[in-house]
Amino acid sequence: MCARDDTNLAQTPLLMLTDYHLHLRPDDLGATPGEYFTGANFERYRNAAAGRGIAELGVSEHIYRFTEALSVWQHPLWREFAHDDLGEYCGFVREQTDLRLGIEADFIPGAEDRIANLLEGHDFDYVVGSVHFLRDHALDMEDYSVWGSGRSAEEIWRAYFLALGEAARSGLFDILAHPDLVKVWGRDKPRPEGDLRRYYELAMDGIAESGIAIEVSTAGLRKAAHEIYPAPAFLAMCVEAGAPVALSSDAHRPQDVGADYERALELLDREGVGELCVFDRRERRLEPIAATAASGSIGSVSGGGQATGGRHDGGQTRGAGVA
Repeated sequence: MCARDDTNLAQTPLLMLTDYHLHLRPDDLGATPGEYFTGANFERYRNAAAGRGIAELGVSEHIYRFTEALSVWQHPLWREFAHDDLGEYCGFVREQTDLRLGIEADFIPGAEDRIANLLEGHDFDYVVGSVHFLRDHALDMEDYSVWGSGRSAEEIWRAYFLALGEAARSGLFDILAHPDLVKVWGRDKPRPEGDLRRYYELAMDGIAESGIAIEVSTAGLRKAAHEIYPAPAFLAMCVEAGAPVALSSDAHRPQDVGADYERALELLDREGVGELCVFDRRERRLEPIAATAASGSIGSVSGGGQATGGRHDGGQTRGAGVA
């Protein structure tokens, strides 16, 4: 029998990939926990992740699907969709899966204390913060759409990135989701002319001051935008400001777990990003994307890495769909 060539093994590059922003069900009103929060459905997601080399998998259901969210906001969409129990969701993830436990929570200006109280009542591993609404108008849904509100594209983009900066600065969230979601409709909705960095800049103080992780999400490739979130120029600004990166697909079905990661990894490589965020009970550390087979850091991400602290204080027509 030939001896194993440990020299070649030690030089074999491996990837430590994550997917933290995913949902175990579609956004349909009829997608119930009884159908989707099951061991069989979890295994479908886990198998899909394993097939794409994703070592660290987490789930972050939309907060508005849970009745407790109505203590934060009484938007008509939330009242329509808030039917489930948040504690039962957390219990399922903790007791019946090996997923990291997350939640996707909308940033609602003026409701920061209520959001904090809700989040602090549960032992999440991480909280994904998103901006889906400008006041009562939605960015990525046909219903309640901001695009029919009479505001110009310039006004919408400016308001969005100001809100994104405030979301980062709030200290409520660990990850800033799909950071340029405002582009979700692609050319189907108006977009400001010229260099868009003038809008990105509006969010940068909040991102830089908070230390929040920026999500690089392949979901935009499956939307009308046909682009990764965020745009390369926006990502470059975030990286220059020292923001770490969390990699996600925003999957709502197993086949989209880790979708198009090769394109995301190319983008990260171009921007010189060599580490990804890993979370445990609101504590964040950084793990190298590439390692060697002999390093012992692949397959289990419970050890090693650079610790960087915890929270950062500093049925309906949906069109593009809630991300």
